[in-house]
Amino acid sequence: MTERVFAETVRRAGARVFRVGGCVRDRFRGAAAHDVDYVMTGMEEARFRALFPRAEKIGKSFPVYHVRIDGRRAEVSFARREVKTGTGYRGFDVTFDPAVTIEEDLCRRDTTMNAMALELPAGTLIDPYGGRADIAAGIIRAVSAHFTEDPVRALRAARQAAAFGYAVEPRTIGYMRSCAAELQREPTERLMGELRRALMTPRPSVFFRVLHAAGLLSLTFPELAALSGKTQPTEFHPEGDAFEHTMAMTDAVAAETDDVLTRFAALVHDIGKGLTPAEMLSHHYGHEVAGLDALAAWNRRMTLPHAWMKAASFVIRQHMRAPRLTHIGKIADLLLGIGVSGLSMEQFAVIIRADHGALPDYLAHGAEYLAVMLRVTGRDAPAHLCGTEIGAWLRMARIRALQKYLKERAGDPFYSAENIAVLDRRIADMKAGKISPNMK
Repeated sequence: MTERVFAETVRRAGARVFRVGGCVRDRFRGAAAHDVDYVMTGMEEARFRALFPRAEKIGKSFPVYHVRIDGRRAEVSFARREVKTGTGYRGFDVTFDPAVTIEEDLCRRDTTMNAMALELPAGTLIDPYGGRADIAAGIIRAVSAHFTEDPVRALRAARQAAAFGYAVEPRTIGYMRSCAAELQREPTERLMGELRRALMTPRPSVFFRVLHAAGLLSLTFPELAALSGKTQPTEFHPEGDAFEHTMAMTDAVAAETDDVLTRFAALVHDIGKGLTPAEMLSHHYGHEVAGLDALAAWNRRMTLPHAWMKAASFVIRQHMRAPRLTHIGKIADLLLGIGVSGLSMEQFAVIIRADHGALPDYLAHGAEYLAVMLRVTGRDAPAHLCGTEIGAWLRMARIRALQKYLKERAGDPFYSAENIAVLDRRIADMKAGKISPNMK
C-alpha cells in the first residue's frame, strides 16, 4: 500500500492523517528521514481495524499500530492527550478519542522542531509552535513546560544539540535544570540509551557540555563532571583542564571513526584525573589506576556493555605508556594486548594520536607487526612444555619473530643484535629443557 492510498482511505472514512516527528523535522533540515511516523485524528479504533485488518497493534496504554506503507513498516498512532499523574515517563494518564486535535497531540511533544506535522495527502504544514523557524535559526526550544514531565527529555535535547549543531535556548536550559530530581530516579537503561546515541553524533562533546550547563552532568555522568576544574600542565594540555581535554579528544576521535566503542574508550581515558586530590594538582600521578576505579564506579551505577568495559580498561591502563616504549618486549606485549582488547590496531592508534599528537613507529605499523607475531602459535612450542610454560615460550618466540622482522627494516630504532642473541640462547635452552620458560 502506498502512502497516498493509505491517506485517501483514512480521508474517505472522515478522519485526518499526518506525517509527524523526525521525518518532518528532517525534511526542513534538508536531511534524509530514517523512519516515517503517522498520527490520525477523528478516527475510531474499531473503524481503523476494519479498514486495515492487517495492521499490527503494538501500543499497550494507547493505540499504536504497525502498517505496511510504501514497502516499509510504519508506525501509525491515534492523536492523544497526556496528563502527568506520577513520576518518570510512565507517570501519565493518556486520553485518545476522535475529538483530540493534531495541535493537542503536538503540544505534548518535547521540542518545537519535533512538534510539526504534514497533513496528507497534500502535505500541508501544521506548525503551531514555530518549529520551522527554530530549525532555520538552529535553536532547540521546548514546546512548553510539559517538557519537564519526562526528565529524559533533558538528555534528548542535549543529544539533539550534538547531532544537529544547534544551540539550546536559555528557557529550555532552565526546563532541563528542573528535571534534576526526577532524572535521578529514571531507569539507568534510558540514560544508557541516550549516552550511546550521543556518542554516535558528529560532536559528542556538545551533549556533555549542554548537560553541564544545565547542572545535570554531575547527576548523570559524575565521573566526567569531576574532571571540570582539574588543572593539567599547560605544556602538555594547553586546551585547559581535564574536562576540556577530554571533550576535545572525544571530538577528535569522533572525527576519525564512527565506532562507538572507540569513542567511549576515548571519552573515559582520563577519568582517573577526576579523583586527583587538590593538593596534587596540576599533576595526576597514578591516574591510570584511579581511572579503573572510576570506570568500575560508573559500571556499578549504570551497567556498561562488557565490550566497552574491556576496551576502556585497556585504554585507561595503557594510554600514557603506549607511545613511549623502547624495550622490544614491552612493545610486543602492548601490541598483543591491543589484539585482545576488543579494539583494532587502527582504533587504538586513533585514540593515542588524538591524545599525544603523533604515533611511534610500532603503533603506526602495529597491525603489520602484530600479524608477524601471531604467525607463531602454541602449536610451535616444544613438545615437553605444558601449561603456563607454553605461554611463556610463546611470548618469547613472538618477540623473537618481531625482532627478526624489524632487523629487515633498515635503521629500525627498536632492533638490538644483543637482545636478539640473548633471546636466541634462551629459546634454545627452553627447547633443550635446560631452563623453565617461566624464568625471568
